[in-house]
Order: sequence, then C-alpha cells, then structure tokens
Amino acid sequence: MRKIIRAVLIVLILGFIVIQFFQPTPNKGEITDADILQQHDVPENIGTILKESCFDCHSNITRYPWYDRISPVSWMVDDHIREGKDELNFSEWGKLDIYDKITTLEEIAQETKRKTMPLKSYKFMHPNARLSDEQIAAIEKWTTELSEELLKNSFSE
Repeated sequence: MRKIIRAVLIVLILGFIVIQFFQPTPNKGEITDADILQQHDVPENIGTILKESCFDCHSNITRYPWYDRISPVSWMVDDHIREGKDELNFSEWGKLDIYDKITTLEEIAQETKRKTMPLKSYKFMHPNARLSDEQIAAIEKWTTELSEELLKNSFSE
C-alpha cells in the first residue's frame, strides 16, 4: 500500500512540474490612444479606482502577483482576464461608439453599486480592489457626468 501511495505522489508531483511549462500568454500590452484614460479627462480618484480595481481584468495591462505564475492558477486567471476583456476593455474604449460607451458607463455604475464588480474572488486576493461606499458613489457620479458629456457632445456634432 505504501508503494502505491508513493507512486501516486510521485506521479502527481511530476505532473505538477510538467504543467508549469504550459503558461498562458501574459496580458502585457501598452497604453494607447484608445485607452479610457487617454480619451477622457478622468479625475485622479477615479483613475486610481480603475487601475486598482478594474484594469487587471478589463484592460490590456495586467499586474500579476507571484501566484499567477503557477499552473493551474495561471490558467484560471487567464480565463478571468479573457472573459473580463470580452465584457469591457478599457484599453479599447476609444473604439466604442458613443452609445456603447454610454451603455457601458451605466453598466459600470450598476455593477459597482450592486457590488458584483470587482468579483469576490478578485477582492479576496486583492484587498486594495475593495470599493468603499464613497468610491462607489464617486464612480456613479463620474459615470453619470461622463454619459451626459458624451450625449451632449453627440448632439453638437
């Protein structure tokens, strides 16, 4: 029985070592003109919130902690990033039309107000990403103001 347990442990350890060679491509892009922070005069407090709580999954630039380099955790993180960017990519903001931007801003306000974003799993591992009630109110105010500005500008064009 001991030999079987030992053999199973050896196989598991070797398997764990082997999967470390299969890492996803890191989400390491550059800030471009299409980035929301380049497209709009985003208040500093909102920019900080976006960078701390949103950009890792919703932009082309992710800050990776050490544990994100260990498979299979790296695969799960990569999946979260791909799903997050499919929903909203702040790095591609400038490519959205005005109505998609307004709808997205409304969704940002709703998701943060409901506390469904950032994800609980993300907040667990990134305590700085937790939003206070004041930060949520600031996001709601900013999204409303930016939506109104975008709408106003669309009528003046």
